[in-house]
Amino acid sequence: GTIVRIGRVTGAVVSTQKHGKLHGAKLLLVQPISPDGRASGVTVLAVDAAQAGIGDKVLLVIEGRAAGQAVRRRAAPVDAAIVGVIDSVTRYERD
Repeated sequence: GTIVRIGRVTGAVVSTQKHGKLHGAKLLLVQPISPDGRASGVTVLAVDAAQAGIGDKVLLVIEGRAAGQAVRRRAAPVDAAIVGVIDSVTRYERD
């Protein structure tokens, strides 16, 4: 199934030569993080569909088909996509 994670944008990638389906796409490096902000897992390269910037906390879709659909680039060689910029995270504890 589709995996949605929280991440923080840590960098940008510039590539003048890339797959045709990625022309015009902004590529960002995203470090997955836990809800409290600690790094959790390896940094991924993601296509930005939410106008994110360096340092932004983002919603990250990790899974090829869902990621491609999220950025309206079906059949693009994409494993991760930024689909939202997070304003805040609230955790609710269950009793």
